[in-house]
Amino acid sequence: MREPRNVHELSLCRSLIRQATRVAAAHGAPSIRRIRVRIGPLSGVEVALMREAFPLASRDTPAEGARLEIATSPVRIHCPRCGEEAEARVNDLTCPRCGHWQTRLTGGDELLLISVDLAAPHLQPSP
Repeated sequence: MREPRNVHELSLCRSLIRQATRVAAAHGAPSIRRIRVRIGPLSGVEVALMREAFPLASRDTPAEGARLEIATSPVRIHCPRCGEEAEARVNDLTCPRCGHWQTRLTGGDELLLISVDLAAPHLQPSP
């Protein structure tokens, strides 16, 4: 497997896997089957590079062979002038209702670990 083109996404994948591994250990799970994340378009994360980096980052960890599922979230803003809560375009954060340009970003810049699906621990038969 070749090195990913961007070490930023490799580092993010390793961090997600560390978090997921702590969850697995807390539940006594031997491995991780799936990791779900939500990524906003203003997060600075390239989804394609994240997918490329995940297999390398998960090698020799409880997440090796796990699926990485990525959901995207829209850019959301709040307008202090008119109170509008709305979706916005990445390159245009003005209020769609009143056109005010001093909006507050309320979503779209996140990278969130949503869930971790674990393999069930192997049960030992009772003697």
